[in-house]
Amino acid sequence: MLVETLKLLFTRDLERLRKEIELYRDEHNLWKVDAEIANSAGNLCLHLIGNLNTYIGNEIGKTGYIRDRPLEFSLKDIPKLELLKKIDETILVVNQSLDKLTEEELQNEYPIIVLDKATSYEYFLVHLTTHLGYHLGQINYHRRLLDRIYRHD
Repeated sequence: MLVETLKLLFTRDLERLRKEIELYRDEHNLWKVDAEIANSAGNLCLHLIGNLNTYIGNEIGKTGYIRDRPLEFSLKDIPKLELLKKIDETILVVNQSLDKLTEEELQNEYPIIVLDKATSYEYFLVHLTTHLGYHLGQINYHRRLLDRIYRHD
């Protein structure tokens, strides 16, 4: 039951991420930082893709994904279409990987200590949904703010 709920939540929010990236009127705004905004929407998108492909795709789905976290925050000017493709691929990876996880396995210890201490798969996967939602909200705010300030109609 929880595995199906997690799949629905990850898919919903990754589709929302896709929509947010699509809604940028000016593709260059994806990569802007302004005043107190430390991370661009493009970099947050890359971070979410790297995060989910690492902790769900690689650890659960055994995809062989190798993360380069510093690049998630240093790469710039990746075309919008490429970001959208990466989001679509991540939706597939997350769902296919979670399909390999049984309800019973959710109580097992997640193989990597990512937070302050060891956690169950269940706890860590719920954490990942909130992490996705947190950055999704930042991207939404970034888009609305920068599209208003740097409008090129």
